[in-house]
Amino acid sequence: MDKTYYDAVTKMEEMNVQKEYKLGWMGGYLQNPMREEQRVTEAYEAGYNDGGEKSADNFSQWT
Repeated sequence: MDKTYYDAVTKMEEMNVQKEYKLGWMGGYLQNPMREEQRVTEAYEAGYNDGGEKSADNFSQWT
């Protein structure tokens, strides 16, 4: 993994960011396919979108 990914995941862990957001962010950052529709939550989708943009700006909204 690159340093940006590692630093962002470490920051989310330290901030106790919601698990669903964290999983979404990691999947989006790594460009994994999104979960199937029935398993997508608001937190997961927000994390996926932020991760896809490689943005750490919204972590505090999901603590």
